[in-house]
Order: sequence, then C-alpha cells, then structure tokens
Amino acid sequence: MQDSTAAQALAALGNTTRLQLFRMLVRAGEEGATVGDLQRMLEIPASTMAHHLSTLTRAGLVTQERQGREVISRVDFRLTVSLVGYLTDECCTGLKVERQDDAA
Repeated sequence: MQDSTAAQALAALGNTTRLQLFRMLVRAGEEGATVGDLQRMLEIPASTMAHHLSTLTRAGLVTQERQGREVISRVDFRLTVSLVGYLTDECCTGLKVERQDDAA
C-alpha cells in the first residue's frame, strides 16, 4: 500500500460519524447495509449520510451497489485488511537511526 492511499483512508476515518458508520458496516459484514438503515441507526439527515458515505467511498473503504431501489453499502475488506497490515507490518522490528556523519 502506498503512503498516499493509507493517508486518504485514515483521513476518511478521522471523523467521529464516519468512524461510527464504518464500524457499523464492519459489523454488517459482507451483506452490508442499506443507506436507509444506516441513516436511521445513526439518526442523521440523508444529505449528511450521503456526504459521509461519499467520503468513505472515495477513500476506497466502502463500496456501494444499487439493488432495485436500495443502495447497499459494504466495507471493502481487502483494502481494510491491507490498511491494517500497512500500519502493523513492521511492528517491533526496531529503529535504525542513521546519524548524519555515518551517512557520509
């Protein structure tokens, strides 16, 4: 994963409502949830929901699919697992600090 992709995803999650929304979708699993159900559960206006879902979708964290008259939102678990891996894959490997006079 590139730094810019990770930064965009993390920025999208940097809002309390979007983080709550994302966590709800994680709990929903592969089935996802309708936009209407999410809106009712979070008790926010439709325009606000659209804004938050749009931000999560642009960041690649959420996908949306129209099924008849409903829109189903789902977490992109592939990207989410990749993001977590990006954040933790060098855990506990230590830091190598290179001093300026060592670099010359």
